[in-house]
Amino acid sequence: MKRRKLTLTVALLLAVLLSLQLAGCAAFAPSVQAADLMENITPHRGASTPVQQADAAAAADFALRLFRAGNESDKNSLISPLSVLTALAMTANGAEGETLAQMEQTLGMDKNRLNRFVRSYLDTLPGDNSLKLANSVWFKDDSRFTVKQNFLQTNADYYGADLYKAPFDKGTLKEINGWVETKTDGRIPEILNQIPEDAVMYLANALAFDGKWESPYEHSDVSAGDFTLENGETRQAEYMKSTEEFYLENETAVGFLKPYKGGKYAFVGLLPKEGLSLKDYVGSLTGAELQSLLESASPESVEVSLLKFKLEYSAELSEVMQAMGMNLAFDPVKADFSGLGSSADGNLAISRILHKTFISVEEEGTKAAAATVVEMTEGCSIPAEITRHVNLDRPFVYLLIDTEANLPFLIGTVLDPEA
Repeated sequence: MKRRKLTLTVALLLAVLLSLQLAGCAAFAPSVQAADLMENITPHRGASTPVQQADAAAAADFALRLFRAGNESDKNSLISPLSVLTALAMTANGAEGETLAQMEQTLGMDKNRLNRFVRSYLDTLPGDNSLKLANSVWFKDDSRFTVKQNFLQTNADYYGADLYKAPFDKGTLKEINGWVETKTDGRIPEILNQIPEDAVMYLANALAFDGKWESPYEHSDVSAGDFTLENGETRQAEYMKSTEEFYLENETAVGFLKPYKGGKYAFVGLLPKEGLSLKDYVGSLTGAELQSLLESASPESVEVSLLKFKLEYSAELSEVMQAMGMNLAFDPVKADFSGLGSSADGNLAISRILHKTFISVEEEGTKAAAATVVEMTEGCSIPAEITRHVNLDRPFVYLLIDTEANLPFLIGTVLDPEA
């Protein structure tokens, strides 16, 4: 797996960005209320450059820091660090001064490096539709609010963002939700439940993944079994049995890697070792440790019991991002987004970061989706004869990764299959 190191780290983060290029595969036609500004913006892609290993590592580190900070220890969780990173990186293109410095510190790269990383990663992605990513910027059609052309141009150049000007009424609410639903293949039908009067911009990212297993499960591979909660209670669940070829183990966990068709992406299941709670395991996990674990995948036989499950998750990440060090961006008085634009009605600041995710793991493969919206308002070898066993029959961590970059684009936990 070491030969896939760079690609895997990058893929996890840039999976979200892939949907930028593939966004056109799923048509979205905004209503007559939203003015499509792409007629006035010509994206400039420039020469393709390879993804830097240091950037991929920084993206993986952000993924794990976000996962730790946002993980809810009392329920199943699922976060797309790639989606969150992309939406906030677009937003950072409008930040200045100390506000920008805090955002760069939290995201792990300065904005120019983030822009180049995303663009480079997009250029490395294959042309299939297994992973799709899309970005858009929506801003209020109001004479009192002015958006800087350079901000729009940068997000079109590096993120492939669609640009829309709209009245921010009930029709716009329907349009933004419709855009997210389309770009997530219908798996996230709604991200916004209202548009506040002081909202002036939304920066949106959407991700859709549809991966077929390299070796699909047969009906005979599925059987019932117990799932043991951390308090000792049991739940009836369905398990898919298989023998996989890559085993993972370090001091704190054991796991496996199950590839999707083509080998570009894979499912990773990580089971904390006996005596270590899921909360403590997640709290100790770092980006460097995760990459090291993935890179050391051992090509040996491992018998797997993979839980068959489906879950949806939603979170408002403002408090999480502030806890990670990004405080000024939310301060209605001190936030500096002068690079984005200006409003005659007050200072611009982030008010909410809305995040929704979906995953379904079944016999044929995995379907997943994620969406992130940033709301701006005014005022990601042991001997072969030994057969390993990893049974995900108690709380565990799982990831969807890009095997070439060892970078996760979705990270989740399962504490209770019935929750």
